[in-house]
Amino acid sequence: MNFEFQKLSLSHAMTASVDALVVLWPSQVQPDTQAVEPVSRLVAQAIAYGDFELKAGAVLSLYSQPGLAARHVVVACSADHQPGQIRSAMQAAWGVLKAGKIKRLGLHVVGEASVQGLQMALSSLADASYSYTTTLSKPKARTLKQVQVSATHDRVELRQAVVQAQALVAGVELAKEWANRPANHATPTHLAETAKSIASGRAFKCEVLGPKEVAKLGMGAFMAVAQGAAEPLRFIVLRYNGAAATQAPVVLVGKGITFDSGGISMKPAAEMDEMKYDMGGAASVLGVFKALGELKPRVNVVGLIPATENMPDGLAVKPGDVVTSMSGQTIEILNTDAEGRLVLCDALTYAERFKPQAVIDIATLTGACVIALGAVRTGLFSSDDVLALQLQHAGEASGDTCWRMPLDDDYAEGLKSRFADVANVAGRAAGSVTAAKFLQRFTKSFAWAHLDIAGTAWRSGAAKGATGRPVGLLLQYLLTLAQETPAVKSHGKSKAAVKSGVKGKAKSRTAGKA
Repeated sequence: MNFEFQKLSLSHAMTASVDALVVLWPSQVQPDTQAVEPVSRLVAQAIAYGDFELKAGAVLSLYSQPGLAARHVVVACSADHQPGQIRSAMQAAWGVLKAGKIKRLGLHVVGEASVQGLQMALSSLADASYSYTTTLSKPKARTLKQVQVSATHDRVELRQAVVQAQALVAGVELAKEWANRPANHATPTHLAETAKSIASGRAFKCEVLGPKEVAKLGMGAFMAVAQGAAEPLRFIVLRYNGAAATQAPVVLVGKGITFDSGGISMKPAAEMDEMKYDMGGAASVLGVFKALGELKPRVNVVGLIPATENMPDGLAVKPGDVVTSMSGQTIEILNTDAEGRLVLCDALTYAERFKPQAVIDIATLTGACVIALGAVRTGLFSSDDVLALQLQHAGEASGDTCWRMPLDDDYAEGLKSRFADVANVAGRAAGSVTAAKFLQRFTKSFAWAHLDIAGTAWRSGAAKGATGRPVGLLLQYLLTLAQETPAVKSHGKSKAAVKSGVKGKAKSRTAGKA
């Protein structure tokens, strides 16, 4: 899908050669009953008769009206032009248009257009019009190919917003594609091949390690999860070098469990098919790298994806087994269904070699996070206040929101083991927090954040499908970093200043510091 931007008045937008036109109308703009162009008059009439209200998500559908070049025109109220209101308006507008064969769509913003608003409008349109087709025998492919964005103001940042939105949509849809694919169409080998195809530009490098290389590195926790699977594991290392070599990279670690049966601690059969989404973290890393290739920001990024299936083969790891991680710490595996933290802990140790300014792991890690935050916000855990605030701000700016959770040391008590340095589970209470405490043991040499996307990576029910989150959050964080952060040469905690004015380095232990 291609996006373009033009400076147009509403009257000129009415004459654009498009199949359909969506007009985002804020509630503070009152339509003119005497206007020359017809849309204002029709909106005013609909309001007068009570057929249209200026509230978020309300739509007025017009078809083949005199004076309108597009055969479909939908006026959608975006209230105060806030991101959530724009999302509601675009979803409602596409709900009217989706049955039509729309190839070229016009999108006109009435009133003051904002960078955040344009990006939200375009990403919401892309999300609403997305369709998965890969494994369908008679797929109904998306007909929408072109979106012509217009506003009455022409500013450089608005044009940049449209360019960024196109890259974001490309990244989100790649993440959706791979998370939506069935496990037999999205094996660790398939993910590695996709990573190589993304890393085709001069700024990219891609290395794929197999079982022998992983064994040589001593990744005992990762190998323990993989030993019950017939599909061979892959450890994918992606590098994007957009800045000087002296700038320390950000490392993104994506959990890549391409199917999670639970292993010997097998999951119940109901909804187990959704465990193909357990590589949502890996998919989001691939999506971010796709977007980086289009935008080419001045930042260095490393992507690490430990990819494997978690299966109950006769060779599978058993509850009570003790394995040695790459860090040298021994782990008692009390529950083989808590496998994500095992593959991540070795990847986090591997991340040390890049001397990163920050490491962020992304994982569909715990059902407990779904209970805590539902499907609205991603769970954020961090040992570094500056990094946590950067991610929170990126989430708010992108509309891909997160919420900070606690990391009190007392939560780690349940991870103690008589037979190893640490157990991989600590019981049901505060399960998302204890999982994060487990990972924190492997992150002492760098600024670290953990994003638990178990509630936000996919939707269940009739609208089942991947969301592509948190590609938007991560991309916004990296783009902001490229603009604001000086090169970091030293190894250790994040030294990047945050424009919000946060100066202290005290470690917060309070949940929900948004």
